[in-house]
Amino acid sequence: MQATLEQAKKLGLREEEFEKIKQVLGRTPNFNETAMYSVMWSEHCSYKNSIKWLKTLPRDGERLLVKAGEENAGLVDIGDGLGCVFKIESHNHPSAIEPFQGAATGVGGIHRDIFTMGAFPIASLNSLRFGKMDNPKTKHLLKGVVKGIGHYGNCFGVPTVAGEVYFESCYQTNPLVNAMSVGVVKVGVGETVSATSYGPGKPVFIVGASTGKDGIGGASFASADINENSAEQLPAVQVGDPFEEKKLLEACLETIKTGAIIGMQDMGAAGIACSTSEMSAKGEHGMIIHLDKVPTRQSNMKPWEMLLSESQERMLIVVEKGRETDIRNIFDKWDIHCVQIGEVTKDTNLKYYMHGDLVADVPADSLVLGGGAPVYEREYTEPKYFAEIKKFNAADIKMPVDLKDVAYQLIQLPNIASKRWVYEQYDSMVGTGNTHTNGPSDAAVVRVHGSAKALAVTTDCNSRYVFADPYKGAMIAVSEAARNIVCSGGIPVAITNCLNFGNPYNPEVYYQFVNAIKGMGAACTKFNTPVTGGNVSFYNQSEDGPVYPTPTIGMVGVLDSMDQKMTLDFKHAGDLIYVIGENRNDMNCSEYLHHICGVTHSPAPYFDLEEEAKVQDTILRLIGEKLIISAHDISEGGVFACLLESAMVNGLGFSIHTDKKIRKDAFLFGEGQCRVIVSINPTLHAMFEAELKGTPFTKIGKVNANKEICIDDEGWGYISDWKEAYDTSLEKLLNN
Repeated sequence: MQATLEQAKKLGLREEEFEKIKQVLGRTPNFNETAMYSVMWSEHCSYKNSIKWLKTLPRDGERLLVKAGEENAGLVDIGDGLGCVFKIESHNHPSAIEPFQGAATGVGGIHRDIFTMGAFPIASLNSLRFGKMDNPKTKHLLKGVVKGIGHYGNCFGVPTVAGEVYFESCYQTNPLVNAMSVGVVKVGVGETVSATSYGPGKPVFIVGASTGKDGIGGASFASADINENSAEQLPAVQVGDPFEEKKLLEACLETIKTGAIIGMQDMGAAGIACSTSEMSAKGEHGMIIHLDKVPTRQSNMKPWEMLLSESQERMLIVVEKGRETDIRNIFDKWDIHCVQIGEVTKDTNLKYYMHGDLVADVPADSLVLGGGAPVYEREYTEPKYFAEIKKFNAADIKMPVDLKDVAYQLIQLPNIASKRWVYEQYDSMVGTGNTHTNGPSDAAVVRVHGSAKALAVTTDCNSRYVFADPYKGAMIAVSEAARNIVCSGGIPVAITNCLNFGNPYNPEVYYQFVNAIKGMGAACTKFNTPVTGGNVSFYNQSEDGPVYPTPTIGMVGVLDSMDQKMTLDFKHAGDLIYVIGENRNDMNCSEYLHHICGVTHSPAPYFDLEEEAKVQDTILRLIGEKLIISAHDISEGGVFACLLESAMVNGLGFSIHTDKKIRKDAFLFGEGQCRVIVSINPTLHAMFEAELKGTPFTKIGKVNANKEICIDDEGWGYISDWKEAYDTSLEKLLNN
């Protein structure tokens, strides 16, 4: 039966898109076909409003083994015959409705993208955004999301090694849950597998869990604003089973090593419809699929429900003809469904049958980007709120009478205080023994089993900076990620991104998106960190408006040896403390200005890309020559928060003097970029300063043995009291 325009609109298609489908098919589509197009042409799957600008990002590099978009995840060469596979994706909308399962299945889905390429996941990271902590809904969402991430990761057996959590009122209705996975694989034939399909007559299998009605239309749901009726619009958030995924991981990796696999694809968004179309389009072949052969856990499922189900822990694989029994034996051993549901065809159409009846017949490439999926160029205009930002004058901010009290309030703010309550629910040591957690560093440093090498991994984005200046803010996000890796002893290699924005049909939101892409591209080019892939998440918006533009950066760096690792903690009393980079009279967009002074609109903090690159090169050189013994980048909370975090680890104090040419609150709490705090052995100070070679630096003080903090000869109390406040603030807010 032919679909109607009214049905197409209810499924999220625009009238012109429905007309385009008719042109592609040469006829009016039936309901099953219309449902497929509605999901495959949704923003979540097609990137129809973003691909024009995504293509401008740098996607080439000497370490890249696949280009952005070619596979399920990025793959970079890390040496010793090994590759690193990594990717970050969002699960924002499901987590807003059902935080536990939304977050859990986000973790499960991103891990599948890694092992479907043949890599073993060794590390998990996340980037989370929630509303204000005094709101009961925020506490509910935070507890559910953290529990979901911890449950899936801990049970699946991959350590959660790093992440970030921010709290701002704009995320009250629409939290952000971005999950990243990092894996390692041997590079070569028979070790990795592509998401492709070719060879007429070759069998197509579905492997993994049974198919149910959970998550149907999830990709379309993720392509609409959140509102009070959103829970009713989503039939059921996907339900994850980490133990089933663990079995699937082992079976898939074992199967890849047989050499019998032509192609493999995770069934994520849009399920069977997506995996069959993307694999077929890439291989320029078609498929015949018999939906009645798909193992289901619910009876009488309709064809469109089976095509669009986003049930978890499933893969589609294409197998060499004659090797069917070999493959079945492996999956049988792991007690996992392995059912042939079709075969590859020379014809490039996808033909889906149900009990012998043809229920859908579409060209494979018409469903995917680069084939028939629409590409739009949206209008954009400068946001009106920029006028408020331009009015800001730092001279209007009165100097606080009691800076110690301000500092005490500052280090207890949710965006700065310890996230101990969060990370203690994650197992950072589970799994393969790769993780190395001795000594805190700005990026997590993970051993690579069977190699002397290690990976430095991080997720970063200060979205308030991006809100204030999308171009500069996105450059800062990339630069901070690189700075964190450099301060940990690593060389930045490549990034993946998760681009979280509001409704792209809003010209001001689209302005944020376009300029953030431009800033990201400029920074990635400077640091030689190409973009390997990622995820665009639009429609992070409610009746209250859009979230802050949040282009989360996931970055990977390489250490050739664990001897290169640098930690952030002060080591010995008497060590000298320096700031590498130039201190400026700048408090723009800082936590101090925003949450203590109550200024909601101010410019992004000072940043210069050339200066940033010079500071990072200097830090790497100092680490290589063993001239520093700690390094910690200055970010949220400024110099004081940075010093405190370095001192608390070993219970040491510090004495510093502020720069008299700079406002004292700006010196202590300003968040101007391009700066790193280091400590050195005092006997090496002459060699150290000589090695700086024109890089700005300031000696600001020394590490104290008496465990006291002293600012400009004024005692600010003992480090233990500050640590108690810093460590327990988030827990107290949650329990109030």
